Amino acid sequence: MIAMNYRGPRRVRIDHKPYPKILHPNDAIVKVTRSCICGSDLHLYHGMVPDTRVGSTFGHEFIGIVEEIGSSVEKLKVGDHVLVPFNIACGKCAFCKQELYGNCHESNSQATAVGGIFGYSHTAGGYQGGQAEYVRVPYADVGPTIIPPDMDPDDAVLLTDVLPTGYQAAEMGGIQKGDTVVVFGAGPVGIMAAKCAWLFGAARVIVIDHIDYRLEFVKNYANCEAYNFKSMDDPVVFLKKATDWLGADVCIDAVGADAAGSALQTITGKKLLLQAGAATALHWAINSVKKGGIVSIVGVYGPTGNLIPIGNVVNKGITIRANQASVKRLLPKMIEHVQAGRINPKAIITHRVPLEEVAEAYHIFSSKLDNCIKTVLIPPSVRT
Repeated sequence: MIAMNYRGPRRVRIDHKPYPKILHPNDAIVKVTRSCICGSDLHLYHGMVPDTRVGSTFGHEFIGIVEEIGSSVEKLKVGDHVLVPFNIACGKCAFCKQELYGNCHESNSQATAVGGIFGYSHTAGGYQGGQAEYVRVPYADVGPTIIPPDMDPDDAVLLTDVLPTGYQAAEMGGIQKGDTVVVFGAGPVGIMAAKCAWLFGAARVIVIDHIDYRLEFVKNYANCEAYNFKSMDDPVVFLKKATDWLGADVCIDAVGADAAGSALQTITGKKLLLQAGAATALHWAINSVKKGGIVSIVGVYGPTGNLIPIGNVVNKGITIRANQASVKRLLPKMIEHVQAGRINPKAIITHRVPLEEVAEAYHIFSSKLDNCIKTVLIPPSVRT
């Protein structure tokens, strides 16, 4: 089969790899029908995540058709069209029982923080991803969910990560009716966080980024205010002034390690790798939120430390909430929102690219070319 093959920072190519095998009675093999390139794939692509190994296949956002099942799989059958959450979860450990499926203790037993994730670094278990024709799916009775017959596949693939992560960002913000919510980052997750903030009762939603075409998109898609931080002397002062000098009720970091906007953070976090990426957006979020406010983090950082103003967190009495999205927990609600027409995930897809052209797809997405917001990879078997 063909699959994306990571060769080192900013180098990926399409390659031939062996067809995946059933390794456990609870496994399934899924024939991929769509996969996406995620913003957090770019952290891997840029060489910012430790233990990202040459030869890996990325891709934690994918849907597909069940091709084979292990002898213990009971809830799926060959031919089912499923969406597969990016979290790999056993469904039985103490954390899965709390619906913390992103923190499964069994799928990534060598780690103390995150659970297993498809197509990520070996810090997340080293599982092969879905930017391929086929993928092995462990714990097949837990994560994979049959796609409702009336759901567009382009919507379904965005329920594997982007929409649930944006929704959980808003949920973790504890948004109350009338709140002002600031979202840092107008990428796909930031766009969804801004859209979902309204579902919780926000009265005002502000998005901060530095890519004009993305700001224009989110302003229209999420009916929010959108500002370019490059036009400001200081985004924190701008946001304080915009909120009667009190600060926002909720700030969401939807950027993570690859943030722009601070020379110090860029040099120490992205050039010298002295910290786990540039924490610029998180820095701004902590300093822009009001006293007693909530900072919600869904932007991805590496496992080592970051430079953030922890003294301000204490002195302002800020609550920080963060986690990988618990996709399985959120899926029923996400499906309901999509079917009711309250959210149209597929509207953010700007590029549909043959899987064979994965290198060019990464280049376009990474370089923000051609007004790219979200890229979907289509395997050859789906196109014939």
